[in-house]
Amino acid sequence: MAASVACSFFFDAELLAEPGLPALDACALCAKPLARDSDIFMYKGDTPFCSEECRDEQMQLDAISARQAARRQQRFSSGTEARRGHQESRKVSVAS
Repeated sequence: MAASVACSFFFDAELLAEPGLPALDACALCAKPLARDSDIFMYKGDTPFCSEECRDEQMQLDAISARQAARRQQRFSSGTEARRGHQESRKVSVAS
């Protein structure tokens, strides 16, 4: 009896989505409902899209975000190095 309860728990019940992961019931970009009998276009392993166009648009948005983040990081790194050099140049030794 216990084995049949375990089987029904694992195989009859529909799995719930993991917290933080997108469910496979709607497009991640346009939120169009996804039918079980339609094609689902995946990106980054677990993000569903209703069409190649939506998936491609998300890929382009991610590429833009990555380039912007790289520029911010580069500016931050350059600014940190410049400030560090400026602080070192202000040090003055005083002879007694």
